[in-house]
Amino acid sequence: MTLDDLRKKIDSLDDQLLEILTQRMEVVKQVGEFKRQHRAIVYRPEREKAIVDRLHEQSKGLLSRSAIEAIFLEIFAVSRNIELPERVAYLGPEGSFTHQAAESRFGAMSEYIGLPSIRSVFESVASERVRFGVVPIENNQAGDVVETLDFLDQHAVSIAAEVPMDIHFGFATLADEVHAVHTIYSRDIGLRQCKKFIREYFGEEINLVSVSSTSEAARLASQDAKSAALCSSMAARLHQLPILFHNVEDREDNQTRFLILSKQFENQRSGNDKTSLIAYTSDDPGSLADMLHDFQQANINLTKIESRPAKQGSGFRYWFFIECEGHHQDPNFAQLLDQYASQIRCLGSYLRLI
Repeated sequence: MTLDDLRKKIDSLDDQLLEILTQRMEVVKQVGEFKRQHRAIVYRPEREKAIVDRLHEQSKGLLSRSAIEAIFLEIFAVSRNIELPERVAYLGPEGSFTHQAAESRFGAMSEYIGLPSIRSVFESVASERVRFGVVPIENNQAGDVVETLDFLDQHAVSIAAEVPMDIHFGFATLADEVHAVHTIYSRDIGLRQCKKFIREYFGEEINLVSVSSTSEAARLASQDAKSAALCSSMAARLHQLPILFHNVEDREDNQTRFLILSKQFENQRSGNDKTSLIAYTSDDPGSLADMLHDFQQANINLTKIESRPAKQGSGFRYWFFIECEGHHQDPNFAQLLDQYASQIRCLGSYLRLI
């Protein structure tokens, strides 16, 4: 077959794909009408995972699970916008890693609002100005994002899902060659996480400028051909800035976990769930130990516990952010939560991805 023959075959397959997708969206529209009538939730992470799992099991071709997931996450996002358009707030600015995490789950077609602080994302979700909010909660190198932990305690919001994402920095510049670059822009953390690359390619003969965000770094570099940015691929794309080198971070295992927040959200059990809690203990000796013992007795595995200052009175009191395996509707879990109804607040159970 000639190249033209192969291209015609691809065109024919694309026509079939379009027809099938159109049929899928007609069914999605009917689903949306049903959900509106019954006030049902549109975003169902456990249902989306089940679809991807099923398709991966059936796949016998060249598509890996990650490839199937990448394709269908965008199909899911388009479907949700047909069912019921969603407004999503994220810690901005546009092109930030949080924006990238949000788009990885809600697709390119959703309505996004970049906000300047984690507080403003929480307030937008709590007041229902947006349906969902996306914020970082921890980095596997730098630890917890304490603002997110504190606002989980201060606002009546639910955790709908978690999004683990590998954090990769690109070296983006208008320059054609490395030696033409005299200034590198990035956030301070970006400059720190790419020290090895900077040292190997530039030594000490480079001007490093810390700015407010990697998106701002990309904007500045797009205006000066003698500069570059250490930024996300999304930020480079938004500012039409070519990436000269990909993945220039010192550690390949750099990963950040993000949370998807909603005012009220309830996931069904998937069989592989995680639950986030806030626990308040009394000042009685051993009260925390007693609570943790009861978790053990209920056969609930704790995966994370962090203490945060209660910020009440002149003494030193704390509350605890706890994550554990299981769903709060599991019988053993429900019994424990009932036992500690006045001391534990469930933030949500959601599909465990990390």
